[in-house]
Amino acid sequence: MFAFQSLACRAACALVVTASLIAATPAMAQADAPSAGTATTVDGATAGLPTTKKAAATKVDNPYGIDALWAQSDGVTKGVLLILGIMSMASWYVIVTKLLEQSKMGRQARKAEREFWSAGTVQAGTEKLADGSPFRFIADAGVQATQKHDGLHGKVDFNDWVDLSIHRATERVQRRLSNGMSLLATVGSTSPFVGLFGTVWGIYHALTAIGIAGQASIDKVAGPVGESLIMTALGLAVAVPAVLGYNWLLRRNSAVMDDVRDFSGELHSVLLSSGQPA
Repeated sequence: MFAFQSLACRAACALVVTASLIAATPAMAQADAPSAGTATTVDGATAGLPTTKKAAATKVDNPYGIDALWAQSDGVTKGVLLILGIMSMASWYVIVTKLLEQSKMGRQARKAEREFWSAGTVQAGTEKLADGSPFRFIADAGVQATQKHDGLHGKVDFNDWVDLSIHRATERVQRRLSNGMSLLATVGSTSPFVGLFGTVWGIYHALTAIGIAGQASIDKVAGPVGESLIMTALGLAVAVPAVLGYNWLLRRNSAVMDDVRDFSGELHSVLLSSGQPA
């Protein structure tokens, strides 16, 4: 966090220096203003009102927009834009898929609560659960633990063996539910720095343009400075949804895993009460 603030302060200082160099331009522009104003007056008198209306109706493309940024940028800038685009699409893909997965598990938890515990046996209740359901996976693990408590496994206490099997299945469900969360954390923590790199690169172009032109005119630095600001905005636009999505999905994962652990604990108690294969 402190490193990010330091880099941001350096980028801001560079922008301030660039702006101070640009501030010297109006005085030079005012010196040329009379001749430009005279030429404009003559042209306006000659053109007349219809030409003015036609000029007003003409649509002027923004030379400093994102389209112009892509068309006029070099390979480094395009690479930064592509990286930010890939990060954004990946984070949104994870957010949408995890929301769908969590909603599906919520429905499966309600179905297990409604149908599994009303069955006569654990095996009968397991067959009522949908294939691929995490609750079906845990129930199958519990049933198989009671049926395979023999050989070397038979030397392990029945309670410990069933608890180990159900706990292992529950942990696998939790790891599956956590897939993709590390991607959101990575995007949320690195995309601001990727955008900041684009900002520094744009400021470098602005200073280079000033050095080549020998003066800090608006038309020389407006493009590179605008490019750097766009990069900063894009970096934040990618990071904010990833961070918010990570925190939101993490809280929803906790709620879903509470249902899974409740099911596992109750299943463990039922299997121990039987004391024999389900």
